Amino acid sequence: MLAKRIIACLDVRDGQVVKGIRFEQLRQAGDPADLARRYNREGIDELVILDVTASLESRRAIEATIRAVAVETFIPLAVGGGIRGLEDAAAVIEAGADKVSLNTAALRDPAIITDVASRFGSQAVVVAIDAARQPQGYAVYARSARTATGRDAVEWAREAEARGAGEILLTSIDRDGTRAGFECDLTAAVSEAVSIPVIASGGAGRFEDFAEVFGRGRADAALAASIFHYQESGVGDLKRFLAENGIPVRI
Repeated sequence: MLAKRIIACLDVRDGQVVKGIRFEQLRQAGDPADLARRYNREGIDELVILDVTASLESRRAIEATIRAVAVETFIPLAVGGGIRGLEDAAAVIEAGADKVSLNTAALRDPAIITDVASRFGSQAVVVAIDAARQPQGYAVYARSARTATGRDAVEWAREAEARGAGEILLTSIDRDGTRAGFECDLTAAVSEAVSIPVIASGGAGRFEDFAEVFGRGRADAALAASIFHYQESGVGDLKRFLAENGIPVRI
């Protein structure tokens, strides 16, 4: 069995890491490069930088922040926010990213997934899906969870894979920042529908939440922010907990 990955997410706004609840009530959590240095030292498996206002402001992710983080780490770095085409994708990779995360732009023009995968390889393409529970299924939202798309999360994940995505970054809007645990039903539904890795995001509050999403949720990786940013829990402690509970991780 492949090792499960633990990923730290740096939501960036105006050059600072922020974190909110359900994409609102943002509060500062520190300097991106300082946090990246700390996570690299603690043994995080990957980092994700999401420029949370780039799409809303119709601009490219901040390249200076990407460069500052990239020099502090020796682990895979994914970057999302404001990537609208090949030129934007090339810019963030040139700045030090190993992967690009596509969300709003891919929903508007799904062909961008294939374009970026053809240029840089599927391993460099992460399709981010922000989804909220509905009476039946899970609905996909764009523009930092502000705009309903009319798409179903499972069907969109299948299409993203068919178009060349290498991974799915799946965020539960309902659980984001709540620390109420991952949305395992959503994660399992998408994981069972695609053959590419699924990263669960939204709701991490306890070590047991990670064990549950790797088990019942069938996630390949779990992404978290608040639980790590404010130093309430260490990456090493989490990995030891998971290993003691039979979940393969890199320690």
